[in-house]
Amino acid sequence: MKKYRTAILLFTIFVAIAVALYLITGKLFLLLNFGYIGLCLGIGAALTASGWRHARLFVQFAVGLYILVFLGLICHENMQIEGFWYYLFLGVVGAGTLHYAIAKIFGPLLFGRGWCGYACWTAMVLDLLPYKQPKGPRKRIGYIRYIVFGLSLALVVVLFLIGEATPSVMFRLFILGNIVYYIVGIALAVAFCDNRAFCKYICPVTVFLKPMSRYSLLRIRYDADKCIHCGKCAEVCPMDVEVTNDSRKKKNATECILCHNCTRACPVKALK
Repeated sequence: MKKYRTAILLFTIFVAIAVALYLITGKLFLLLNFGYIGLCLGIGAALTASGWRHARLFVQFAVGLYILVFLGLICHENMQIEGFWYYLFLGVVGAGTLHYAIAKIFGPLLFGRGWCGYACWTAMVLDLLPYKQPKGPRKRIGYIRYIVFGLSLALVVVLFLIGEATPSVMFRLFILGNIVYYIVGIALAVAFCDNRAFCKYICPVTVFLKPMSRYSLLRIRYDADKCIHCGKCAEVCPMDVEVTNDSRKKKNATECILCHNCTRACPVKALK
């Protein structure tokens, strides 16, 4: 049972959130929504602990398609960052605000950048591309994410000022935003030979994720006494994290997506 404790922990936390939100609001949807996500995460973590190498992709598609297709396209909820700003300015606790609060603002205190590895519907597609290990050093253009973050906020402010911040406009913006994200993400992956280039340089959500992820409870641990310095873990890390360092101040420390590529690659089990 010890190896499944992360799975049990994740499932329990999300079920607790689901029940609490249901008791507070009386909305059955919130109970089912967070219960489903918790179930997917719990199953995925259990499959990962069992050694199934495709467990992360299972969770990515189970959660990512649910949010993109059901919440976004069917329920017309804007689940992009613009939707968060929209609901925030309205003072409404909508799907967007709850999603961001739990998955991307406060949740990372528990699971760090796990959202990026197990639920993001943009990365869900990008991870299918062939450029799984980045080639060459990281580009010095990470500042772009802050520009995109500011532009997303400015866009919603302008829509409110001109009286066009309506549900129908936000839904069209959700569709357009996803199309742009996929086009830019695929183009960057091809240009830089790096599936995760969009996550590293463009994605505005990382502005929320980075500070909280530094204090994440769930993270990859490094045992220096076991390490033989073969470098295999660094070779397979899609986010350029300094894996052979247990400090929270290590290089790209806040960008680990808990993909477990490094733990599977380590021949001496120095990572867990």
